[in-house]
Amino acid sequence: MPDGAPADTVTQLRRDLAAAYRLIAHFGMDDGIYTHISARLPDGPGGEKRFLLNPYGLRFDEVTAANLVTVDETGAVVDDPYGAGVNAAGFTIHSAVHMARHDAVCVLHTHTVAGVAVSSIKEGLLPLNQWSAQFFNRIAFHDYEGIALNLEERERIVADLGEKQVMLLRNHGTLLLGRSVAEAVKLALNLERSCKAQVAALGMGQTPIVLPDDVAEHTAGQYQKMYDKMEGAGGKDPEWDAFLRMLETAAPGYKG
Repeated sequence: MPDGAPADTVTQLRRDLAAAYRLIAHFGMDDGIYTHISARLPDGPGGEKRFLLNPYGLRFDEVTAANLVTVDETGAVVDDPYGAGVNAAGFTIHSAVHMARHDAVCVLHTHTVAGVAVSSIKEGLLPLNQWSAQFFNRIAFHDYEGIALNLEERERIVADLGEKQVMLLRNHGTLLLGRSVAEAVKLALNLERSCKAQVAALGMGQTPIVLPDDVAEHTAGQYQKMYDKMEGAGGKDPEWDAFLRMLETAAPGYKG
């Protein structure tokens, strides 16, 4: 997002981010008051980097466009409408990614049962179906170092992530980057159902059919073209629009 973006652009970003929190809660992918979804704001008047984050202590289903907190790259609070501050330690991962990856408007981190399960096995996500083939050769890995309180870990996270948009944090959870909030949410939802399908398939006690590499790569490329088109200038995103319509009924207060 360019510096000096118009107010309506910032308003839309806040609404999209609030929608992301509500959607992750709606699909049961939140973890109490923990984990975060962050979004990059336009730079401040002095060039300072600024991001939106959830107020500490609120559940994801309580986040609104109005109560999102503005923080700088260290997690220090710049603007706090709700007055509860943020979990600065929880912003460690997000700040590292935002500062290194300027293509990432949104960074989304989850601790779901399925995501943690798949992150806890050596093989990671297998190309067992069309959903998981989307991520073939497109997942980075970062080994667990304990709760992410050490700022020195940020460099290792960034190095392990490279240019990818998806990371399995070993024994911990998942990390998704989006060129928009919509892209980050869709990647998270698709990764989650891929992980659920893998847990279910391997739990059947039968022999899983792993897609051939060429088929998996072809499928991943098809997904990538679709995402690139929607993220392109003026690209329409009917899937995101459908999610927002759902929230008008399921959580209409998110815009407030």
